[in-house]
Amino acid sequence: MKSLRFMLSFVLMSVSAVAIAQSEPQKSDAEKSFDTMKTLAGNWEGPVSTDPPQADMDMSKPLHISLRVTSRGNALVHEMQEAGTPLDPARYDHPITMLYVDSGRLTLVHYCDAGNRPRMVARISPDGKKVEFDFLDLSGGTQYGHMHHAVFTIVDANHHIEDWTYMMPGDKPVRAHMDLKRGQ
Repeated sequence: MKSLRFMLSFVLMSVSAVAIAQSEPQKSDAEKSFDTMKTLAGNWEGPVSTDPPQADMDMSKPLHISLRVTSRGNALVHEMQEAGTPLDPARYDHPITMLYVDSGRLTLVHYCDAGNRPRMVARISPDGKKVEFDFLDLSGGTQYGHMHHAVFTIVDANHHIEDWTYMMPGDKPVRAHMDLKRGQ
């Protein structure tokens, strides 16, 4: 009788463990992509190159990127600026990008120095190391162009690559490549 009670208790605990495991919600691809992006929280620095080269950009200075998880883990703030420059919005570019999960998809909104706000949606690579954002729509004008595409490639915990495509007026793409190492 004792062994029957033990066996019955064991079976009931096993069934309840399986039921609990099955009731935990599975993460969507958007949530998995966002979790991947949140691992980039911190300060990053590295060289930037453009194709075609841009005469008004000093390629000898590294770029500083700051990524910060905020809003109780529901948003990621991406701030970009030329390393060593003060936060003076009248003299220096300092675009802000916000990432968040919205309606089942990872969304990026880039608050551009060109005065517009392109919105992009993500797709993650099968290995989970690359999150690519495709243009969805735009608020504001395109007189000075707009950001059109972004790719984040995670090399390891202290190294990632960002590739951004900016569409100049007349739909002429300028690609920026940033090879970033984790800073202090």
